[in-house]
Amino acid sequence: MSCHTFVALPQATVDQIIFGKNSNRPSDEVQEVVFFPRATYQQGDQVECTYIKIDQVGKTHAVVLSRPSWLWGAEMGANEHGVCIGNEAVWGKEKPNDKEALLGMDLVRLGLERSQTAEEAVDVLAGLLEKYGQGGNCMEDEVIFTHDNSFLIADKKEAWVLETVGKHWAAEKVEEEMRNISNQLSITTKINKEHPELRSYAKDQGWWDGKTEFDFTAVYSHQDTTQMNETDNRHCTGLQLLNKHKGNITIETMMDILRDKESGTNTEGGFMTTGSMISILPMDSSLHCIHFFTGTPYPERSVFKPFIFVKNMRQLLKTSSPSFGPDDPVKKKPRFQTKPDRKHELYKKHEVAAATMEINQQKGAKLLQDIKALEKKQIEKAKHVLENGIPDTTEVVHIFSDCVNEEIAIYSKN
Repeated sequence: MSCHTFVALPQATVDQIIFGKNSNRPSDEVQEVVFFPRATYQQGDQVECTYIKIDQVGKTHAVVLSRPSWLWGAEMGANEHGVCIGNEAVWGKEKPNDKEALLGMDLVRLGLERSQTAEEAVDVLAGLLEKYGQGGNCMEDEVIFTHDNSFLIADKKEAWVLETVGKHWAAEKVEEEMRNISNQLSITTKINKEHPELRSYAKDQGWWDGKTEFDFTAVYSHQDTTQMNETDNRHCTGLQLLNKHKGNITIETMMDILRDKESGTNTEGGFMTTGSMISILPMDSSLHCIHFFTGTPYPERSVFKPFIFVKNMRQLLKTSSPSFGPDDPVKKKPRFQTKPDRKHELYKKHEVAAATMEINQQKGAKLLQDIKALEKKQIEKAKHVLENGIPDTTEVVHIFSDCVNEEIAIYSKN
């Protein structure tokens, strides 16, 4: 059930930060790619998250999200300021809260809507965690599945890791060339920010003697830290993939990493990779960030499509799932009594194409060849933007939707 989130800082790339994530979720869950413009609100307004309402802020930033289509939050996404966030399920020594509060995925969206830098996002998430807590069912199912969360957060200048157990948390600014997180705690003794009661609570619980050096993972994790560092551990295999390309990590490298099955980064089965994201964050403040999303499962049989924040953006209709409003089974209590069809147009076309690739070798090879050619064309467009800027934003305002249309056309003609 392991997700994987990666970041490569400029020392490991070529003067840019590259962020990537595979979202590994239940195989029947549809992931959509959606855009929400910046907005302003009145004092006293509230926002309805997946399960609870919370106080709204006066202004939210524009965001693009890849999310399970039944919930309000997101598995991963980016905002107009170049902040990217991906979350991972983690478990500590305290049982996760099954009472309805903010999901970790709600926190991803809230962090993106309310922050202009990675460090500010850390503070926003910590504040929300303290005020509202985290908890509730993380799957569209009557069977309760709960967890705490870790977050990898990046912007054009730096990256942070924020890890939580209940209301307690620790944050680390990434100083090494590369970092990845998976479904385990990873912050040890290097802690840049922390919950004010992080250490005293651990001492009261008998987890820490107050004398030895404080190691967040060793103190708060339910796992044996020696097992967590074994070379076949998914967190370790992910880092090995980054190290393999250290110094020359590119957009293509990150795509290869997210498509890698041997390491367990790209998974199939009951829990599988249902959506993928890669962001290129140039250090030059005059250049636009470029965010790639699949909006479909099986990254090795999907197209990474570019999205760029510019003026006059429109909704991403063909990667947006149907809306059921107040009649949605998620909104009714008891929840999750039925499951509506949440497939968006791209998902439906890709589902048929992926099956063809699986059972018809000749047709499958042609389909794969065509979508790889489409993806290569999008990568070249992205590189041109990164090298030359965007003199005319009308040329890229619909770059994601145009690519979706081309992808659907490929599936339709085959």
